[in-house]
This record gives sequence, structure tokens and C-alpha cells, in this order.
Amino acid sequence: MSAAGTKTFAAVDLGASSGRVMTGRVGPDTLRLTEAHRFPNRPVHLPEGLRWDILGLYGGVLDGLRAAGPVDSLGIDSWAVDYGLLAADGSLLGNPVHYRDRRTEGVAEQVWATVPPDDLYRATGIQYAPFNTLYQLVAAQGTPQLASARSLLLIPDLIAYWLTGEQGTELTNASTTQLIDARTGDWNRPLADRLGIDLALFAPLRRPGDPAGTLLPAVQERTGLPGPVPVTAVGSHDTASAVAAVPAGRRERFAYLCTGTWSLAGLELDAPVTTGASRAANFTNELGIDGTVRFLRNIMGLWLLQECMRTWELTDVTPLLADAARMPALRYVVDAAAPEFLAPGDMPGRIAAACRATGGPVPRTPGEITRCVLDSLALAHRRAIREAQHLADREVDVVHLVGGGARNALLCQLTADACGVPVVAGPAEAAALGNVLVQARAHGLPGDLAATRELIARTQPLTRYEPSGDPTAWEAAARRTEDARPLPA
Repeated sequence: MSAAGTKTFAAVDLGASSGRVMTGRVGPDTLRLTEAHRFPNRPVHLPEGLRWDILGLYGGVLDGLRAAGPVDSLGIDSWAVDYGLLAADGSLLGNPVHYRDRRTEGVAEQVWATVPPDDLYRATGIQYAPFNTLYQLVAAQGTPQLASARSLLLIPDLIAYWLTGEQGTELTNASTTQLIDARTGDWNRPLADRLGIDLALFAPLRRPGDPAGTLLPAVQERTGLPGPVPVTAVGSHDTASAVAAVPAGRRERFAYLCTGTWSLAGLELDAPVTTGASRAANFTNELGIDGTVRFLRNIMGLWLLQECMRTWELTDVTPLLADAARMPALRYVVDAAAPEFLAPGDMPGRIAAACRATGGPVPRTPGEITRCVLDSLALAHRRAIREAQHLADREVDVVHLVGGGARNALLCQLTADACGVPVVAGPAEAAALGNVLVQARAHGLPGDLAATRELIARTQPLTRYEPSGDPTAWEAAARRTEDARPLPA
């Protein structure tokens, strides 16, 4: 199947705008990633709300596995928090609800009336986000679907179930539900009981590297894969896989930025930080590979630019970035974490309105708006990394920027300038690489997390950006975007 000393793994990597199946050839000094198949992920607006086209995604996965050819194992990662409900016979009860659906509006206040925000944060370590699975399940209470459900599977676990017929709940993704105790790595049953959430809906927990079943005969026939083909649990939250692929040295003091539709900015820790100051700063403690904690903040990310391009009916970002590079620095800035940017819609209009509300100049052309987005993201990255250092009492000397944003040289340089420390950009396909390497470890590749990161550093193209420019200009711009909106007490 593979050359002597190497093995081949398939990484199913499902993002919020596209999915792909990648193949990774891995050996002691070999790590080669190839895209086998890419397919769109187009959510659907139905009369009842925004839904994922999960059947279309599953069809794309099957087509991708056929294109991948023989593999030693496969693993699945995706975005977090969303789920499918299954009936007693295992059939899906409707398309999964999209996390940007409006059904959770006002639900947080209902939850906080029973469990105050401080108690909720101490119990789970998870930041407030209106789309957390906890709020989705409270919003679903009393609905026919939830009443009929006998099991609940997070998105990557749902795909794995259709491939293998076996159900499980992978831990790194489960930690994003806001129902796991980050200290114990197990369900917080008292919390779920207080909110009327039935944890019996969830399948048993799995950890990265655990076996997750074997492809069903019908799946093998559809994909043409010779069997048996094991499915291996990976860091099924794509951010967990991406952080596992950060090419940091063993003694490097680093922060990470996982960039794409979202920017996830933070530190890798040994234990959660659940202080009141951490909650007020809206930092989260998600579980990672090998018992690590991903202490991070969610930032709106390149979603802002993606939605602008959708409004402008543009598909090529290159001319926009060229125009943006010619624009004055920090002339137009907004708070990239502001909640008004969460929903789909007229993003250029919202960005202009946010600039207008601060009394500053208003961007009007696509180039001006693109520069506003990139400067604002760099400021958000700066703020999150500085606050993470303060809250965790951990200094950093370098920022590793992984994911799709690593291809955006302007964003990388602006982030280095804003943070005042070097940025090492790459790998761009971090989630798929982390997915592949967790499988490789489970199937005989020796080494700990640090060793797999060294393999990435030796084999993948990386670009280093040194900070430049005037630090006082970034200080002044940061003061303009300070978010004065407190979280509810």
C-alpha cells in the first residue's frame, strides 16, 4: 500500500465553506500531503432556518475516499458545536442546524437564570458564544426532533457513524459543547442536570488515537477501497488538529493563530484557566491532543472578507489584497470580534456602519474595506495574544500562524507588526496535517507531540515575518477598537 517505512492516511477535513479529503504519506523523515478531492459546503436557508447540507457533505466524503485510493486509516475533523439527532433505528432526524441560525437568540439569558455565567465558566472553562452546543440544546427543548431523538452525534462523529456503523463522541470536539469539565475531561453531569440536558444522548467518549470502527462493506464498495480500513479518532475539532500541527520547537515559547473562517488565538497549556478575569476576557479552555488545553479566544476571522466577497460577487482575493496593500495603514479599523459581524448578510455595509459609529473615516471601495478587515484582524490577534499571556502568566517569543491565513502575506506581516514579535506562517493545511499525524502515531509512527511537530518543521514550507513599522501607531489603533461592551454579570 505504501513504500517501505511509510504509511498512507486519509484526512477528511470539513470546513465551514468547503470540505476536502487529503492523503498523507508519513514516515520517519517523510510527510507529504496531497489533495484528493475538494467539494463545497453550502448551507441552505429553509423556512425553518439555516441548515447544513449534511447529505451533500457525506457524498463529497465518499467521492473523496474513492479519489484517495488505498489507505492504512482515515480520520475526520470538522468545525465544532453542531450535531445531528438520530432516531432509535439510527436514522437522521432532519438536517443539522447551522451554528449561525437564529434559534439561540436570547437563550443565554435563560441559561444564566439557572446557572450564572461565573458558575458556568468555572464548571466548564468554555467561553460564552451564543452557538455553543449547550445553548443549542436548551433552544431545542420541547421540539419534536429532540423529543424523538435517541442519540446525538457531533458532525465528525456523525460522518464516522455513517462510514462504520459505530457511535462515539471524540473528546476535543466534545469539550466545545460547554458540557465537559476541562479539569477532568469528562461530562459535567450536575451542570447538564440543572439545565435539563440528557447526556445519555451522547455516545461514549473517545480520545484522539482511539479506534473508531472499520469501514462498512457497503462503504468499501462505494469507495473502491480494499479492506479492512480502520477509522481512527483524531482531534476531530479542526482547531485541535491544527494546533497539533503547529511546528513549534520543544523549548519554544509560542502562541498560535489558527486562521480561516475564524481566527483562534491563544496558548497551549497543561491546565485550564478558569478565573473571573479569564471569563470576562471571553477566553475558552478547549481540550487538545495528549491532555493539553487550548486556551484561546475565538475571533471572527476571514469570514469578514469572505462575506464581503460574496456581497461583491468576487471569487479571486488576489486583486483585493493587492489593492489593500496600497491603502494607508490603520486608517479604517473596527472591532473584529463585534457580534454584529456574526450573521450572514451585507458585511461591507456593516463594516462601514461600525467605522461611522466610532466617528472615524468610512471605507467605501473594496480595497479600502479589505484593508480595514486585515488591519482589524491584526489588532484582534494582538489583543488576544497579549491578554492570553497576561491571564496565563506565560510570555511568548513567537506566534505560529497556521491554516488558510498563512497564504495571506499581508495578514501575516500585519499580525507581526501588531504583536511586536515574529510570526512564522505555515503550514496552511494544518488541520489535515494534524489529522494525519494523530493517525500515524496510532498506527506505529513513534514519537510524542513534540516529535511530530519537529517532523512538520523539517518537511513543510514555512515563512518568517519580522515585526516592522511604528508600534505607537498600533497602540493608538488598539485604543480605538477597545470593546467596552461587558459580558452579563
